[in-house]
Amino acid sequence: SYVDICVTSTTVPKMLLNIQTQSKVINYEGCITQLYFFKLFAVLDIFLLTVMAYDRFVAICHSLHYTVIMNRRLCGLLVLVSWVMCILNSLLHSLMVLKLSFHAHLEIPHFICELNQMIQLACSDTFLNNTVMYFAALLLAGGPFAGILYSYSKIVSCICGISSAQGKYKAFSTCASHLSVVSLFYCTLLGVYLNSAATHSSHSSATASVMYTVVTPMLNP
Repeated sequence: SYVDICVTSTTVPKMLLNIQTQSKVINYEGCITQLYFFKLFAVLDIFLLTVMAYDRFVAICHSLHYTVIMNRRLCGLLVLVSWVMCILNSLLHSLMVLKLSFHAHLEIPHFICELNQMIQLACSDTFLNNTVMYFAALLLAGGPFAGILYSYSKIVSCICGISSAQGKYKAFSTCASHLSVVSLFYCTLLGVYLNSAATHSSHSSATASVMYTVVTPMLNP
């Protein structure tokens, strides 16, 4: 919940200010700062959704050993590793963007300073930035997504083995909210990056971004 609040706090206040003042100006330092924190909390959201999937896997498939497996030390370690990896990833991307050259007055066709939009608008060579961006997306979004799919494949297998209908419903209801958020978050996130790589359409990219920056965090109970 804290991370979801942070994701929206890096984007929504500035967006609302732009609407209120009818001014869409952001300085270079503010743009890089927004890019850093948005990248940090968005990727951290992915990591924590993966940790939550593992938590549900243990709760359903190893319910009798849940308190032993998901102890405070493991939970703390999972959160700490998530924070460290996301901070380093966000710092790497921000430093690489700082090395790019831009025009003095630049128009970003988006409501936030998003990484792929910044790279597309650079005047200098962006091959390394694109390579790192898509490699990081594959590793830090694709890896956790594979972990989520594996966890849910095991969960479905366990649910199918439950004999009573009430037991199946209880197990499914444990995962329903998490699964819906994961689906919405990943579908829009992947849509933004794949679409930008294929068509360079800024309008559809901005529309999809609203889903995972505003709508998805709002659904967190």
